[in-house]
Amino acid sequence: MATYSEHMQELVREYQAAGKKWPASTRDIAQWAVDQGKWKPQPSAVVSQCADHLARAMRDEHVTDPQGRRIRTKHAATYGQGSEQFVLWDDIRTASHEHMKLALQQRRVQILGDCKQLKADGDSYNENRKPTEPIQIVFDFTLDLEELELAKRAA
Repeated sequence: MATYSEHMQELVREYQAAGKKWPASTRDIAQWAVDQGKWKPQPSAVVSQCADHLARAMRDEHVTDPQGRRIRTKHAATYGQGSEQFVLWDDIRTASHEHMKLALQQRRVQILGDCKQLKADGDSYNENRKPTEPIQIVFDFTLDLEELELAKRAA
């Protein structure tokens, strides 16, 4: 039995096989899938969709700290209890040190995962497509962060 993710990936392949516009946005693919009766929301999906929208809204909420930095207000941390995992959100202005330490460590791990995947994608492209100018990706962000800080000060 296919996982939900595999089912959604199959919908993308069916969309392509149907000769639809490609490259495509997820909205275009979703509209096609709904129109074709290939996807219908499940009643339990309504709560999940609301939770996803709440999470997106909390990730997008920012304030300016006393030093003038724009910072994310709400931070998520995944906790485990036995075999169960759950995510709790808290406000940076009132969260415990333990929550913020866990939330920031977990975000760092997510960034590392993104970098690992970016490296694999770039290496695969360079090795298999063999461009005349291979795409080089620098994973040391020190200079980037310094440049952003200088640009902010200059503004």
